[in-house]
Amino acid sequence: MKQQRHLGIVTATREVTQARALITDLYRLVDVLNVDIDFREQEAGVTDLARPEYPAVARTMRARRDNLLETISALRQRAGHSEWPSSAGCAHIVEKAI
Repeated sequence: MKQQRHLGIVTATREVTQARALITDLYRLVDVLNVDIDFREQEAGVTDLARPEYPAVARTMRARRDNLLETISALRQRAGHSEWPSSAGCAHIVEKAI
């Protein structure tokens, strides 16, 4: 019985560690997408999504980024730890997504 409880703790710890690593990796991908989106917008000279000249590639990257942010949110809620990790370099993500 003691061993089962220990294995449960180890498994839970491993899952939390894996979730944190996955969230951190997803934030890195979001950062990369933000840089790429900014580049495409500057290249086209259009930052307004409503304009027909807005780059299709940037629009697709925005959708991908938004999906990643939703995935991150779901992972954080599932783990019950909405306070971690928040990636200090990603503070601008929420602002850009709106």
